Amino acid sequence: MHSLLLGPRTWAPVAARLAALGAETVVPSLIDVVGEDDPPFWPRVSATINESLSHLPQGQPIVLVAHSNAGLLVPVVVQAVRRPVVGCLFVDARLPPRAGYAPAASPERLAYLRTKVTRGRLPQWTTWWDEDDVASLFPDPQTRWAVSAEQPRLPISYYEQQIPVPAGWDHRPCGYLLFGPPYDRMAQESRERGWGVAEVAGGHLHQLVDPDAVTATIVAVTAPWISPAD
Repeated sequence: MHSLLLGPRTWAPVAARLAALGAETVVPSLIDVVGEDDPPFWPRVSATINESLSHLPQGQPIVLVAHSNAGLLVPVVVQAVRRPVVGCLFVDARLPPRAGYAPAASPERLAYLRTKVTRGRLPQWTTWWDEDDVASLFPDPQTRWAVSAEQPRLPISYYEQQIPVPAGWDHRPCGYLLFGPPYDRMAQESRERGWGVAEVAGGHLHQLVDPDAVTATIVAVTAPWISPAD
């Protein structure tokens, strides 16, 4: 589950490596899911992901891997998909609560985002930051261009929504893969929840910079969920 601010190309290198290892890997495109201005958006995200998994065998176990702000959508996706979800891995991601509702942005974050809005929409994510900070997220200019080209301009209403969190979504193995600050706070909360936490040090898009290490870590963390030891 790629960040809603970016697109599926952010996970293409890791998906290719997982597929080479024999894993059935799906990276649903969520770019057009929030193309309209009217919330709520989470039902469309859930339906899109459920549809993308529909070709898999009925009993196929699913591991959800969510990056960045897509982490808040994991509970509604767990509820929506018609396949057994055996585990959820959060990668440098926001954490939803265990039940209730999750604001898509804190009041402080929402106030900041509103300063960037033009005609109800935010600019593309890579334009929010200084050039040096953005360039360091990518392995090369070609990758940066490809990823940047598919970025949507999210409506500010996306960040004004409250995403429901059905109770019981985390009654399955969950884990956290940390790249670095500021998500170290989320990693610490994951530890406090009793989840396993792994780290591959890097920037927020480190899956593009070192897909081999990220793939190996995802496999190491999630393999026991799929084939538990006797």
